[in-house]
Parts: sequence; structure tokens; C-alpha cells
Amino acid sequence: MGKYADTYFLCDPWNIIEEGWHPERNLVSESVFSLGNEYMGVRGYAEEGCGAESLRGSYLNGIYEEVQLENNAYKGIVNKTHFMVNAVDWLYTEIRAAGELLDMASSEVSGFRRVLDMKQGRLLRMLDWHTRAGPVVHIRFTRFLNMEQAEEGCQEIGFSVSGGPVEIQTVLANSFNTLHGGDKKNYWRLEKREWFPQGAAVQASTLKTGQQVFSGFTLEMGGNVRIRRIEAEKSAGLEVAFVLEPSCGGGQGKTERIIKRVINLADKKRNAPAAPVWEKGLDRLASLHSRTYEETALQQLEYWRRVWEDADILIEGDESNQQGIRFCIFQMYQTYHGQDPSNNIGAKGLTGEAYNGHTFWDTETYCLPFYLFSNLKAARNLLEYRYAALDAAKERARQLDCRGSCYPVATLNGEEGCSLWQHASLQFQASTAVAYGIRHYAGISGDREFLLGSGAEMLVEISRFLESRGAWNNDGAGFGFYAVMGPDEFHMMVNHNCYTNFLAKKTFEYTGQVLAELEAGSPETYAALCRKTGLDPEERKRFALCAEKMIILYDEETGLFEQHEGYFNLPHIEISKIPVSDFPLYHHWSYDRIYRTDMIKQPDVLMFLFLFREDFSREVIKRNYEFYEPRTIHESSLSPSIHSIFAAELGKYEEAFRFFGFATRMDLDNYNRNTSEGLHTTSIAAAWMNIVYGFGGLRSDGDTLVFNPMLPEQWKAYEFRLRYRDVRIRVRVTPEELSFSTGDRVTEPFSLLICGKSYCFDGTEITLPPARFMNEKGVSEA
Repeated sequence: MGKYADTYFLCDPWNIIEEGWHPERNLVSESVFSLGNEYMGVRGYAEEGCGAESLRGSYLNGIYEEVQLENNAYKGIVNKTHFMVNAVDWLYTEIRAAGELLDMASSEVSGFRRVLDMKQGRLLRMLDWHTRAGPVVHIRFTRFLNMEQAEEGCQEIGFSVSGGPVEIQTVLANSFNTLHGGDKKNYWRLEKREWFPQGAAVQASTLKTGQQVFSGFTLEMGGNVRIRRIEAEKSAGLEVAFVLEPSCGGGQGKTERIIKRVINLADKKRNAPAAPVWEKGLDRLASLHSRTYEETALQQLEYWRRVWEDADILIEGDESNQQGIRFCIFQMYQTYHGQDPSNNIGAKGLTGEAYNGHTFWDTETYCLPFYLFSNLKAARNLLEYRYAALDAAKERARQLDCRGSCYPVATLNGEEGCSLWQHASLQFQASTAVAYGIRHYAGISGDREFLLGSGAEMLVEISRFLESRGAWNNDGAGFGFYAVMGPDEFHMMVNHNCYTNFLAKKTFEYTGQVLAELEAGSPETYAALCRKTGLDPEERKRFALCAEKMIILYDEETGLFEQHEGYFNLPHIEISKIPVSDFPLYHHWSYDRIYRTDMIKQPDVLMFLFLFREDFSREVIKRNYEFYEPRTIHESSLSPSIHSIFAAELGKYEEAFRFFGFATRMDLDNYNRNTSEGLHTTSIAAAWMNIVYGFGGLRSDGDTLVFNPMLPEQWKAYEFRLRYRDVRIRVRVTPEELSFSTGDRVTEPFSLLICGKSYCFDGTEITLPPARFMNEKGVSEA
């Protein structure tokens, strides 16, 4: 795959540690040290700023701007897009000692250390500043975002000095004078600001969408300080001045602390009135006095204790992947934990501006499984987000001359945000992924209320779109999709992409099952759904017929699914012979050249085989894996995990662990050389899948959870935890045994299929003989 680790951070099971200041690595470090709580996120930039390359990114989920695109003459191609906007810099700080400004790029600094503490959910940064005046100022920065009171952020700066006294002048402000990373523009209009004895507040609105954001702060510090008001463009701040004294012998003296507690309050409605947001923001700011900073920090610690108790993965004998998978779990909870159903998961989370903050079909196919087994509220909220966007999806379908609802390829606000027509008009993975997500969620959660309400309505509208976008072939014998692009984005305008057709077939079938259940069990609710959606019996029959006659390109003799019509006849290219210098291909090959061969960007056939694993025999999996894997270039960071999962199932040790090799450390070791743009959030979710679905052998698309665990020979043991039917299941795999246990009371026992045998899990520990090992010869019994 032409990728290798750029190892930089120290290996530690619970911390990401950077030692020493290396300005050329600053952008990558800012991404890795990002903090988030779903409501807002902030990159790990230096509060006081520096002359090195930096993106002072601070983001609020759902706050965006729009831009008009060049008009085109073709219907269905979007003429505007939207993007997550860089919001308020609530960490803005200036520090002067004896008049000298601290700047990491030009000041003399030693002892630099930056630590992401994943147990406590906080970022620490320590440095010793050798001032030109002589004294050494020791500074410790701490920040965290409140995971439960999501509008709150906290900043603490501790100062001490050695070698002589020195006056410190510190400016702390909340500033909307921020620049978007891509075009270096500011997208904020100042609405109001106000100062208080030990705090300030400022409010601004986005220029076009008119969304309002309030940002206020209060300071806590020692009594012997001078405070003065600071006015700057679109900002409100205070300067705090005080004198630091060394110890009697000239050594490091007493630490003086400044604590800044912040409220960032957003109104996502377009053209929202300013006054209500301002008043609510002031109320929330006043409420901070109901608990101390120390109490808030303890609350944060307790939150993360519960997270790790529920969701930790333990790997014995592999420190690198232990650190890596905890980083992945930490980022998944920071990015999303079900705080608000109007939020979703952007491809970069809240860590950078690449992909414009948009969500893609990855949310339902890669991210949703993590929440299905850790936080069902979050899983449901992801689907509620799609339900809230149903009307926008209907409008998108109309733009494409179709009926029903077509979910956008890329979106933040529910509207199509992808300006590339070959994706926005030809790819329907988002729509079928929503249907799959509804099915997967309902199967794991048993949430019939959601399924037979919002879920059923979405299924009807998605099926309606699929029927109107598909077509019958010339003799009327088969139904399918023409001029489409599947998950493999190296082939476009193809007919009968197998993934698209198969997912549509499954969507039609599942919609029929849900409607039949609803009609039989709740006729009144079914009638109301029919009235609301205009569904009639003839349309249901058409859905069923489309499913029955769906064209699935499968060769019984070879056991192969053809990725799309004509794929088997495409010119072959030996991808192993493509020079490493040609990657990424989008940057080094002419655009049309990418489409001329049988080279595959990411799993297409293998993707639907994974999503519906229970439908296929091991032999079918094996034949298709061995055919398509050598043709896949893995130009998408989502690709290796699916291949690793199947390689593990098929006993191909070298391939399984090779594909897994950089899964947990994609960003920590900057494998794609683009971590500077933000974290690969959905790839982080795929790393979790790689362990739980790959080595743990979990399959969750059937009526019973299936496990076929195996132990990589590099590991001494591993364990993971799942929450299923409100029971925490602990799965532990060692050379000596395989065990399933829980500390919870199981009121309703359930079945688990483990290594081909059915067990009733009632809370009693299930212990099996030694787990299968993986070795260079494949999978063998230990």
C-alpha cells in the first residue's frame, strides 16, 4: 500500500505524549491533540499562538456557511455548497514577561511537553521560558471540554518563576476574528459584547446563514492582580498582570493560577434573532458559579471512568496498538456520544476543515456499529439526524428527477454539499446506508417504536427513490441501476453496480417486512403512515417486484459477483507495479486515467458481503476476496479494515495483520501524510471494527450475535467490551481460554453463537477451550 509509519509520539497506554518542540510537526500535533465533546471541538494549537504553521481551529457542530458555485446549465448539479466554519477562538491568550512576548517559534524554550490524557479527557502542555530579562518562567497549560454540560470549556494556566522576580501580563479573550483554514477568510459579524469585573462576553453571527454564537468567560485567580479591559476586532478580553516571585534561594517559586471558564452557546437556526441567544448565554455563564472548577474537573474524570469501564479494549503484548486503539475509542466519544440528535459525524470530526465538516455514508456503515455496542442513545440519534433531514432528501430526489428521498453524498445541513456531479448524482450509498442503519439498529436494540415510526417512514421514502431511480431492462425481465457509481470510485457511469443493486434489493425487502409487521400489529399506525407518505398497495407490490427481479451479477460456476456490468472485461493492471511516487493517484494521474482499468479504490463487492455476511457461505467470501483483493489499491483509508476482517476470517494471517498494521495508528503515525488536515474519524471507527469484527469475529447482521475469536500471535491476550441488551459483555481471548462474562445482572438471557455453537448467556461466565491462533500458515487450533 506504499504507506509507512512516521513515528513521533511516545508510546504510553493512556497518554499521547510529545516531547520537545518541533515546529515542522505542529499541524499534525494540533490534529492529534484535538479535544471535542460533540457540541464543540478545538484543535490542539498553542493558546498563545506561535510563528510556526498553525490552524487555530475551533468548531461548533452544525455551525456552517454557504458559498455559491459557478452556475452551470445542467439540472441536478448543485450550484451551492456549505462548510463547517472556523468559529470562536475561546482560548486566545497573549503572555508577556517583562514586556517580552512568548512565541514558541522565536522565544527560547526548553522542557516542552504536550500530553493528551485519555483517562481524564484533558490536554496538558508544559514549557520553561528563558526570558531575555533573565528569569525562567515555568508555564503549565490545561484545557478540557465538559462532556456533560457541553457548552462549557475550561482553560487553566499555571505560572511560576526561578532566577528572579518578573512581571507577567496575560491577555485572555474570546475572539471571532478567526480565519477559515482553506480560504483565510473571516465569516463572522459582530453582534454584541460586554465586559464584567472578572469576565467578558461577545456574540457574533455567520455572514450568510445568520447563525448566532454567544461566547462568554469568567476568570478565577489570586487577589494580587491588576485587570484591565482589552478591546480588539470581534473580540472581548481582559489583561491580567501580576508579579511572580522565585523561592528564597532563587529556585522555582509558588505557582499562580489563572482559570478561565467559558460558555459557547450556538443557535443553529438560520437568521436566528440575537437577543434570546445573548440572554441565554448570560444565564449559562452565571450558572457556572453553582460548582467549582475542581468539581467540574472531577465530573470530567468520572465521565471518562464510566466510558473506559464500558468500552475499553485491552491488548497485552502490543503497546503500540494498545495506545492506538484507546486513542480511537477516545476520539469516537469526543466526536459523538448522542448529546444532540441534530449533530452528526463529519469525516474529520471537529478536528479540521477537510471534507468541509460533511457526513458521508461512512456514518451508518462504519461508525454506527461502535455506538450500537456502546451507546444505543447515540446510535438512535444518528438515525434521528437522518429523519430530520428527510424533507431535504426529498428535495434532492426531485432535483434528480426522482421521487421519494435521496440522501446526499456529503452534507452538514441535510442538503447536498458535494459539487462533483459524478459523486452527487451517481452515488446512492448514503440512501441505502440509512436503510441499512435502520435495519442494523432495530436488530440490535429491539427498538420497535423507532422502527415502526420514523424508521418505517424513511424506508418508504428511500424505497420510493430507489424504484424511481432504477429501471427495467429492455425486455422487462430484470430491474437494476444504470449510470451509477458504487463505493469503488474508480469506475463511474456503470450499469448494475453489484453493491448498489444488492443494497437496493435488501432495502426493498426489509421495507416490505417492516410494513407487513406494522399493518398486522398496528393497523391504525400503518394507515397513518400511508396517509402521510401516499403509500398504496400497488406501490408496495412494485417494491416487492423490484426486489424479486433485481439484477445481481453472480456467476454460479466461479462463485464470483461481477462488480458491475462489463467489469470482468476491463483491461487489467498490476497495481503492485505502480510506482510509490504516483500516490496519491488523484494528484499524479489525469482524472480520466483512473477509470480505464480494473483497479479498485476500495471494497465494493466485498463491502456488501461484509454488511450481509450471514447471507453468504465462507466459500463465496473466499473466492471473491481472492479475486478482488489483488485489484484493490486502498486509496481510501476505509479500505484496509474490511480486507483485514475477511483475511482474519479466512485464516490469512499475514494479510490480516498487514492490513490491520496501521489501523489504530493511522493518525498517530501520520500514515497518509495528511493528519495535519484533521483526524480520519471514520477510519478510527474502522479500527475498532478491525479488532471486534476481525480478530473478535463478531457478526451482527443476523438474529443472533456471532463470535469466532482468534488470537494474533503477536499478542499475549486481548479483551473487548460490548453493551448488548443493556448488559456489558466482556470478551477475553488468551492462549489458554476464551471467555464471555459480565458484572451485570441479566434479567432476560439471550443466545450467543460462539465458534459455531449456541450458548444461552444468563450472566454465568462462558469459558471455552483455547482460542484459535493466527500464524503464518493460517488459522490453527491452539
